[in-house]
Amino acid sequence: MSMHSWAYDQPTGVYKNHALSSDIRMAAVAESCFSMFVSAEAGYGKGKGENVTITRISNVEEPTQGRITELQDIPEDVFSLSTTSITVTEWGRSLPFTSFAADLAFFDLKSKIQAKLKDQMRLTMDRAAAAAYKTAKVKAIPDGVASITMDTDGTPSTAATVNANLYHVEQIRDYMKTTLHVPAYEGDNYICLASTKFLRGIKNDPKWEMWKIHTDPEAKFKGEVGRIEGIVFKEVSNTNCLSGAKGTGGVLGEAVVFGADSVTMAVALDPELRAEVPRNFGRFQSVAWYAIMEYGIVWDTANDGEARIVHVTSS
Repeated sequence: MSMHSWAYDQPTGVYKNHALSSDIRMAAVAESCFSMFVSAEAGYGKGKGENVTITRISNVEEPTQGRITELQDIPEDVFSLSTTSITVTEWGRSLPFTSFAADLAFFDLKSKIQAKLKDQMRLTMDRAAAAAYKTAKVKAIPDGVASITMDTDGTPSTAATVNANLYHVEQIRDYMKTTLHVPAYEGDNYICLASTKFLRGIKNDPKWEMWKIHTDPEAKFKGEVGRIEGIVFKEVSNTNCLSGAKGTGGVLGEAVVFGADSVTMAVALDPELRAEVPRNFGRFQSVAWYAIMEYGIVWDTANDGEARIVHVTSS
């Protein structure tokens, strides 16, 4: 079927072609947030095989005291090494068009197709990065206004019955700080990528509103949660990355809180746009995005000193 269809605007009289606006409207896409917090694995790239092995060193046990006597040999401790690997895969999508459509279009059709492909590529990559964050073993489940369950086997076994509030943020922060000893992402701060629903629970908490009146009166005006207890909050509007309907009756908004060295990516070929060689004497054309890469969590455990991510979710 032709990509252009002309029709008369009236059965009789003078026929006319209405002028087109000089602006073309592009459908809006969700913001991407996850990929910006992921860095490429150093030392891996093109010509390095299909996977990269990441070596991890566990903590050395802390002694009760480190004193020794004059003639005593210095005690020996042991440390353990473990590895995880990321296997890269091919990624890509394309949009075909015809020279007939390009020749008749009022707009530069190819540039618009490229723009939408870049949007699609960005959202696809962000969704994959989000999926890697959500493989975290530690799951935080708000199961009451002033209660929270921490599952550490990677599978949430409790249903969330409330949305997150300031109490749950405080408990997650303390758990990361004192139980997991998660290193900060930047400075002294952790990062929380949170769904709009999750952040609404924080904003509706009277404790947060009262606190912000004195610390940041414009927070409500700007719609920003900002920083709480050393956690910097960023809103994720893409529900393909973080759901806004977890738990009983969809009450909970999903979120992840993380520190340094949480998710990495193996990149053999950076995402790029490619144009296919025109076929059938140049009539059939196509533009695609293509990449060879993969995302992966660095520490797939819930151990003290190793786990770096807390996933707020529900069974």
